Amino acid sequence: MVAIDLDGTLLDSSKKVSAQTVRALRCLPEAGVSVVIASARPPRSVRHVYRKLRLDTWQINYNGALIWDEPASRVIFHRPIEAALAREIAETARDMFDEVLVHVEVLDKWYTDRLDDSHTTETGRLFKPNRVAAIDECCSEPVTKLMLLGEPAMLMRLEPLLLQRFSSDVTIVHADDDLLQIMDRRVSKAAALQMVASHFGIRSEQIMAIGDAPNDVGMLQLAGVAVAMDNAHAIVKKIAHWVAPSNNDHGVHAALRRYGLCD
Repeated sequence: MVAIDLDGTLLDSSKKVSAQTVRALRCLPEAGVSVVIASARPPRSVRHVYRKLRLDTWQINYNGALIWDEPASRVIFHRPIEAALAREIAETARDMFDEVLVHVEVLDKWYTDRLDDSHTTETGRLFKPNRVAAIDECCSEPVTKLMLLGEPAMLMRLEPLLLQRFSSDVTIVHADDDLLQIMDRRVSKAAALQMVASHFGIRSEQIMAIGDAPNDVGMLQLAGVAVAMDNAHAIVKKIAHWVAPSNNDHGVHAALRRYGLCD
């Protein structure tokens, strides 16, 4: 199995997959190798890549809070934040910094109380929110992922305050300067990948994992072969077996070639 992160890994800086990488990945299933996307994105924001690669495997979304069966459009695994806790975190952040933007992802839907493009995610550039409503309405059901967006300096101050109060309940990922991603504390790409691999009858040592950001570390540590991109965070490079060229230099294709999975 090859498990691949999207942003900063499979996707280049223009958010595309190179033609040579597409060709290589399409050939892997014929050789008995499953390809699994493991991303912080929701299913709707992965769909165009999934289809381009002609995949039929489960995918890992929201850093592992959701395992999604795209062909069947069904949830395999879901570990959300309880609604009351998500609401408390959002309201605490807003009380501290009124300008913070609050985005709520519930399965494959996006809710917010402020439609503001000053800070957004790649998914936010591709889609509009399903609902614009008060925070208590946005958090009226279990929340797959809570996102707080704003000026980097503000989030640097906000993150430790939230960790001090909520670290026993949630995991906070600060992979982008203007974004905090908040999930249930048990959520990780590694845990989700272990479930996916078990379903397909694949042992950890038979997995190659490729990533670039700190939220990929657990997934790489689980895998038998861990590959970091040249553009990866230093902590990712430190635990990798090999550092591939950057995401703008066909790094995923280079990794597949190095380990004999494609020409």
